[in-house]
Amino acid sequence: MNAVFFPGDKKVEIRQVEIPTPGQGDVLIQLKASAICRSDMSLYYGTSVFEGTKCGCTVPGHEPAGVITEVGAGVSNYKAGDRVAVYLALGCGECAHCKSGYKMFCKEFKCIGFDSHGGDAEYMVVPAENCMRLPDSMSFVTAAVSTDAVGTLYHAQKRLGISGRDYLVIFGMGPMGGAGVMIAKGLGATVIAVDMLDERLELAKELGADYTINGKTMNVQEEIARITKGLGADAAIDCSGSPYGENDALDCVRAHGRVAFIGESKETTIKPSAQLIRKQISVMGSWYFPIQEFDEIAEFIVRKNLPIEKLVTHQFKLEEAETAFRMFDERKTEKAVFVWE
Repeated sequence: MNAVFFPGDKKVEIRQVEIPTPGQGDVLIQLKASAICRSDMSLYYGTSVFEGTKCGCTVPGHEPAGVITEVGAGVSNYKAGDRVAVYLALGCGECAHCKSGYKMFCKEFKCIGFDSHGGDAEYMVVPAENCMRLPDSMSFVTAAVSTDAVGTLYHAQKRLGISGRDYLVIFGMGPMGGAGVMIAKGLGATVIAVDMLDERLELAKELGADYTINGKTMNVQEEIARITKGLGADAAIDCSGSPYGENDALDCVRAHGRVAFIGESKETTIKPSAQLIRKQISVMGSWYFPIQEFDEIAEFIVRKNLPIEKLVTHQFKLEEAETAFRMFDERKTEKAVFVWE
C-alpha cells in the first residue's frame, strides 16, 4: 500500500509498505479521509510537537476516518464494514485518565500519527478502543475534521456553558475558530469572529458569525464594547495562540466572564489584577475531548446540520501529498483533507 513519510526538511516520501495486520484488540481500517493539521507540520520540518517522537519513522495523520476491513482477536464490538473515526490518543487503558476517556492525560500518552502510524496511508491499524462510530448520514470528510477541530471546540464550549444567553467572541478564524463559530451558533450564542484576514472573516460569516472584526484595521475592544452595548462579552475563546488574541480575550469579557485558551502558545504576558482578579473571570485551557463524548458530538453535528465541510478548502489524493503539504505550509489552504473516493 502507499503511505506518507516525512524524512525531514520539508521532504515528503510516498513509500510502498505492507498492509498491516491487526493484532490482539486491534482493527484494520481502510482510510476514506485523513485531515491535515497544523501540528503535522512539525514532523514535516523534521521536529515534533511531542517530546520523544522520532521523525521520519511513522506515517502522519491523526485525524482519520474510514471503514473497518478486518478485526483482530478479542474484538467483539466492531466488525468489518463498520464506519469509524479514530481517536488520536493512546494510553495505558488502566489509569484514572484513560478510564475517564481523557486518554491524552495518561502518563504513557502516545499520539497516532506521531508515535504510531497514522491515517495518511491506504490502511492503518489501531486499537478497537480508539474507534468512534459514525452516524450513517455523516460523510468521512466531516468525520475526519470532527476528530480534532470540531470535537475540541465542542468540548470547550460545553465546559464554558455556552448558550443562547451569550455573546461569544472567537479569536482566530482558522479551522479551529471556524468550527467554533458553527458550534456556538448551534448552541444559540451570538458570535463575534475576530481575525486579521478578510477572507477568513468572510468564511466566518458564511459559517454563521453575527459580527466580524478585522484586528488589523479595527479597534477590537471598542468594537466588542459597541456590539455588547458597553457590557463586554460573556465569553471568549482564543484559537490564535498569539499574545494579542490571548490578551484581547481576557480584556473583552465582562465581570464574571469566561475565557478558554485553545491556540497553542509557549509564553504570554498578562495582567492578572486588571484582567482576572478585578473582573472575577474564569479562565481555562482546553485540549481535545474525552473519547466517549464523540457520540454526543456527532449527534450534535447531524441534528444541527452543521456544514463542517465548509472548513475544507482543498481535497487531495494521497499521491498528491507533496503538493498538499507544501500548499498547507505556505498557507494556500485552510483545512485540507486526503480522500480516497
